[in-house]
Parts: sequence; structure tokens; C-alpha cells
Amino acid sequence: MNASNVSIRNGVKEKLARGEPVYSMTARLVRSIDIASIAHTAGFDSLYIDMEHSSYSLEAAGQVCMACIALGVTPFVRVPSPDPHFIARVLDSGALGIIVPSVQSAEDARAIVRAAKHAPLGERSVAGAPPQLHYRSLPAAQVTKMLDDATMIIAMIESMAGLEAVEEIAAVEGVDILLVGANDLSAALGVPGQMDHDLVRNAYQRVLDACLTHGKVLGVGGIGGRPDLIKDLLAKGARYVSTGNDISFLLAAATQKRQQFD
Repeated sequence: MNASNVSIRNGVKEKLARGEPVYSMTARLVRSIDIASIAHTAGFDSLYIDMEHSSYSLEAAGQVCMACIALGVTPFVRVPSPDPHFIARVLDSGALGIIVPSVQSAEDARAIVRAAKHAPLGERSVAGAPPQLHYRSLPAAQVTKMLDDATMIIAMIESMAGLEAVEEIAAVEGVDILLVGANDLSAALGVPGQMDHDLVRNAYQRVLDACLTHGKVLGVGGIGGRPDLIKDLLAKGARYVSTGNDISFLLAAATQKRQQFD
């Protein structure tokens, strides 16, 4: 194949560029590549592997990411912290984006960009033939440009500090999505779990306003059990929806099946 015809597809980025909503499921339980096929068959645009709230290994995450790429499902990884070395390893293992919890300032966001992007925007080391290109060996300048174009940065707003700095965070070049972590944010606002409380609604609106001002995407997280609230946020302009995780999906289906026999 001619090197000029090689590309890295990120379906989430393409749909968002067209103004279309994207829907993601989270993997915490299933550590095999089967979860990629399940996400594909169920119609999800993206699968994100949660390495913050699970014991998922980097090896398992890389295998699932590669399976996702083969199926056209965009793989993201939620890293446990903004550690630049871990971010680089996740991306070198096949992820097409990172989700970073509790981003609290513009400086936090700039540090994440430096870790995830190559020069000149960032400081990520050039790793050679990447799994996102099925290990094709191409000129370094071409590889790094394709990786940087395809790699997305999702900053989670889930603290009072992050909410107060959301306008500055949204202005950082390289950040693509501001994902509201409604569980932690509602707790920080003093109304834990009250997703339809005015304080939570107002917080979402503030993040949305910042996104609209700076050309970023509002992401919705933590309210997968409230499709009414999600639909309202989509109508207002949200475009990325984290719908829930494999544990909750399996438990809900198993519970429903058991209750059919009562």
C-alpha cells in the first residue's frame, strides 16, 4: 500500500466533526477482546477502558484497543492520573484517546496535551511503528502527524476547582472534549446523586457554555440511568455520551432475566 494512502480513522472524531452525537460504553469487568465485538454489535461508537476504577492491566487494555480499531470502534482509555509516562504507554498500546479524571486547571490540561501529543504541540516520544497503523513502518513525521490528528484528549470536569477553571481549560489547544463526571461533581456540589438538582444542571450549562465558546465538545457522564436528562443535554448541544459500564449492563440484564420467572 502506498504510504500516502495510509490513514488512522477515528470514527468518534469524524462524527463529532459532522455535529453528530456519539455513544460510548465503558469496560471495567471484561478483559478479553470479546468486549470490543460486543460494543460493535450493540452499536456503540466508542469503548472506553476504565483503568481508574478497575484492575485492568495495560496488556489487556492494549489488546482490547487493537480489537476495537479492527472493528471501527474508537478505543479510549481512562487513565488513573495525568502521569505522562503512563499516558504515553496507553497511547503506544493502541488507544485513540485518553480520558483524564479531575482536571482542575488550564495548567493540568496543558500538561496532559504535552504528554499525549508529539512536537510541536507536545512532548510525547516517537515510538516507531504503532499498533494504530497495524505496525506499518512509515516516515516519523508522517506517523506522528497521523497519530496526533487521530488522538483525542478528554478532560473530566468533576471537582469544584475544575468547574471554576472550566473556561480556561476549554481554551487549551489540544483538548477535544470536556466530560462532566456527574457523580463526583454532584458530591462536590453538596448534592450527591441528585442529578436533576439545579446546581448540577447549572454546572452542566457552565461547561456547555465554555465548550461552545472555545469550539470543544460537551461530554455527559455519570447519568446513564437518566436518559431523560441525557436527551435534554443532547438537545442543548452535548455530543459525547458515556452510557454506562459492562458491570451495570450485565447486572441489569441478569436481574431482569431472573425476575421474569417470579
